[in-house]
Amino acid sequence: MTNMTLAVPEELNELMKKHKEIKWSEIARQAMWNQAKKIELMDKILSKSSLTEKDAEEIGNKIKKAIAKKHGL
Repeated sequence: MTNMTLAVPEELNELMKKHKEIKWSEIARQAMWNQAKKIELMDKILSKSSLTEKDAEEIGNKIKKAIAKKHGL
């Protein structure tokens, strides 16, 4: 297994020090696996998509404008 060094904010580090009974590396490992599985699923879904990056940007811009209009921005 490969080792990894992780930078965390000082406030989080202090909290982690207070709870040494928790296996923080296991929590980080599980979080990374969960995120990797989501990315893998997204890649699988997108592999069947015919949308281009430009199409996605246009859709995103339309959504942003609609949200701004709805909230009076």
